[in-house]
Amino acid sequence: MEAATKNHQGAPGGQPGAAPVRVSKDEKAKQLKKPIRYPFWFGGSASSLAACVTHPLDLVKVRLQMRTGDMPKSMSGTFVHIVKHNGLRGLYNGLSASLLRQITYSTTRFGIYEELKQRFAEKDRKGKEKPPGFALLVAMASASGFVGGIAGNPADVLNVRMQHDAALPPAQRRNYAHPLEGLIRMARTEGVHSWFRGVWPNSMRAAAMTASQLASYDVFKRTLMQHTFMEDNLTTHFTASFLAGVVAATVTSPIDVIKTRVMSGSGKSSIPKLLSEIYAAEGMRWMFKGWVPSFLRLGPQTICTFLFLESHRKVYRQIKGLEE
Repeated sequence: MEAATKNHQGAPGGQPGAAPVRVSKDEKAKQLKKPIRYPFWFGGSASSLAACVTHPLDLVKVRLQMRTGDMPKSMSGTFVHIVKHNGLRGLYNGLSASLLRQITYSTTRFGIYEELKQRFAEKDRKGKEKPPGFALLVAMASASGFVGGIAGNPADVLNVRMQHDAALPPAQRRNYAHPLEGLIRMARTEGVHSWFRGVWPNSMRAAAMTASQLASYDVFKRTLMQHTFMEDNLTTHFTASFLAGVVAATVTSPIDVIKTRVMSGSGKSSIPKLLSEIYAAEGMRWMFKGWVPSFLRLGPQTICTFLFLESHRKVYRQIKGLEE
């Protein structure tokens, strides 16, 4: 009786039959209108899971970019070469460094990008927040990626070296046991500045990557939902992430080649000198050297990253009771 009295008295206008369910729906609608702030680390977690799936493709891409002598020229040939000489485990050389890179680089770039996207969101006439325009998204993503590139550079240097190590003659191999040991040895033998070898091309690549990957994903997803029959579901996430992967692979290919050459080397050759040497040896083809394996890595990596990210978000909304 007491509960019934409360419901009756709490009904709008004192009219009977106004169930409290209506009030809870209104409150939930207000909640859903507010932008949801997801945890900062979601991007790093999703990227780390994606790295576990796509690491062999990343390894092949690095080997192709750094190939010398009579090493295989094709992606399939490189796969066979790695398995033949290093076994199946060889496809995961440098995975620990790759995970460290995602934890530092991707956590930073995703976290800053999502924070900026929330801060610069605009409100429409109904008071509902709408995402920033494409140009602003690109600018925010570029800035986020640049900072992320600096944060993840030490792990990125290790990642390239550990992936390429098995392809070197035994006498030239560094044989880092794990990323921490690699960082310590680099600091002792080459100085702490070696952690930031290639930091500028890497940061530029990170800015281009984040702009072409994160911003394009948001735009593709929004466009598909607004102008097609697609909804916010797995099909839309897959399609948008696939298109974002194509854009990212094309935009970052030239920078990726330069970054790999600089990080793998031990000399102090300047970027302009390196460019002139590459151009003299390979012509304009150097810009897209390894594009196919780069796309075949970035495509699945981008798809996996955003599918994992959307799964993180869905579970978070369910836990917080914000799922429609």
